[in-house]
Amino acid sequence: MGNETYAVCKLDEVRFPRTNAKAFLSLTVTEGEVSLVCEQESIPENVKEVQRDFALLKVEGPLDFSLIGILAGISSVLAKEKISIFCVSTYDTDCLLIRKKDIVQSIQALREHGYEVYER
Repeated sequence: MGNETYAVCKLDEVRFPRTNAKAFLSLTVTEGEVSLVCEQESIPENVKEVQRDFALLKVEGPLDFSLIGILAGISSVLAKEKISIFCVSTYDTDCLLIRKKDIVQSIQALREHGYEVYER
C-alpha cells in the first residue's frame, strides 16, 4: 500500500487520461457505462460522477485462476468491520479500494485474521 489517493469515476466516453505510468489504473467499459479508477490527481475533465479518497490494497500475485475464496475471505473480514470495498481484478492480481478513513482499521482487522499486509 502506497500513499497514493485514488478515485472511482463514471465517464461519458472513453478517453484515456494522462497518468503516472507506474500507478494503478483500471478502465472498464460495458454496454451502458465507462468506469475509471485512477490516481485522484489524474481525474479527467469529462467525469459525470466521482467518488474520492480511496487507498489501494493489492493482493500479491500472480494468482492462479483455480484459487477459490481469496477475495471472499478478505471481504468477509472487512464486512464484519462494516468496511465497504470496491474490487478490481487484473489477470494476475486482485485490488481492493478502501476509503482512506477506513484503511488503518482494515489493515488491523486483516492482520488479526492472519493476513499479511505490507505497507509500501
